[in-house]
Amino acid sequence: MYTYKTEFNPKATTMLAKVPEITVYFWITKLITTGLGEVASDFLFEKLNPFLSVPISVAIFVAAMVLQFKSKKYIASLYWLVVIMVSIFGTTAADVIRAGLGNTASTLFFIASLAVIFRTWYVKEKSLSIHSINTRRREVFYWMTVLTTFALGTSAGDLTASSMHLGYLASGIMFFALLFIPALCYRLFHLKEITAFWIAYVLTRPVGASFADWLSAAPGHGGVGYSKGLVSLVLLIVIVLLVVFRGGTPAKMEESQQVAVNQ
Repeated sequence: MYTYKTEFNPKATTMLAKVPEITVYFWITKLITTGLGEVASDFLFEKLNPFLSVPISVAIFVAAMVLQFKSKKYIASLYWLVVIMVSIFGTTAADVIRAGLGNTASTLFFIASLAVIFRTWYVKEKSLSIHSINTRRREVFYWMTVLTTFALGTSAGDLTASSMHLGYLASGIMFFALLFIPALCYRLFHLKEITAFWIAYVLTRPVGASFADWLSAAPGHGGVGYSKGLVSLVLLIVIVLLVVFRGGTPAKMEESQQVAVNQ
């Protein structure tokens, strides 16, 4: 495991890591949650009145987030519940903003928003590593970033599938291929692990969302035609199985910060 030296703020209240260690199972679960969030959001929007589905989604999202922040340690089921709700809420937020701005403008808006969050996070904390998320402020920055990446991924997926007329399947394949770029740059050209991680994190969203849309869209709209409810249920079951059997362990804090916590 690669670690990074970061500046430790002795005035900050430290806590145990509450995010998972990054493994292949993390990436698989992350990909599936992106698909679940996309199709579940559409399912709720279609089956329930938007004035009912949106408040319900927001309420569950807020409740899950409150529980996550109150938790004193990493709890796999709670963490992934929050990610699922962030995925659903991020999809809804992206759809609302896209309705007003359009696919291109909304994608640029989320790119700019993510850049501002990353810049502010780095200026304040001198690190974007998940191995340094052991204070409340860093946890806030982390979840702001996660939420924005989900919204950006949704908007980018819609941009390529609809505005660029690639369709859901081609968009999913394209973004999946793009996932190998940060991995190759990390292996061959010494791209920083933190940078490679966040690029891959952003790209997983349109991958999962595009394939979920492809499975659930009607054949006349470039999809397979499975019901959104069925796709949502299957993806949820897979996530539950992954969390139960491969929930993972909390991420290891960087050595310099671990020493500071123990002192």
